[in-house]
Amino acid sequence: MEARARRKVFFKDKVFEVVRKIPKGETKTYKEVASLAGFGGAARAVGAVLRTNYDLAIPCHRVIKSDGTLGGYNRGPNAKRALLEKENGL
Repeated sequence: MEARARRKVFFKDKVFEVVRKIPKGETKTYKEVASLAGFGGAARAVGAVLRTNYDLAIPCHRVIKSDGTLGGYNRGPNAKRALLEKENGL
């Protein structure tokens, strides 16, 4: 595997590792996730990674924008809001 591809896989794995640890009822920003994954300036890249997630064990709905708005979600904004409201994360 070429070095660039290895970095992408490493980044994706680190992001998923951080997001997997966000407790029910809490949220983190894309910026916080990037920082916790060791890539402080990569908030937009975190969004790109999470857009590819369909594993329910990785609660990407708990990641929001720094301004407090929801941001994207691959199952749609209404599903994200409903999940967060159910978990009391909003």
